[in-house]
Amino acid sequence: MADCYICGKKDISKNEIGLTAKLMGQKFKKSYCLFCLAEQLEVTEEELLDKIEEFKNEGCKLFE
Repeated sequence: MADCYICGKKDISKNEIGLTAKLMGQKFKKSYCLFCLAEQLEVTEEELLDKIEEFKNEGCKLFE
């Protein structure tokens, strides 16, 4: 598991890592926790959780 690049939160979830890759680009090597990613993108954590569910429903392999 990875740690959040900004706040240092330990062992962020697979979904947080996948969402960072999906929204920031797979070549982006840093991982963000949900809170920090929401801050970076200027959206709410709830919107990000909705995106995770949307990507799962689409069958995105980052969220298996």
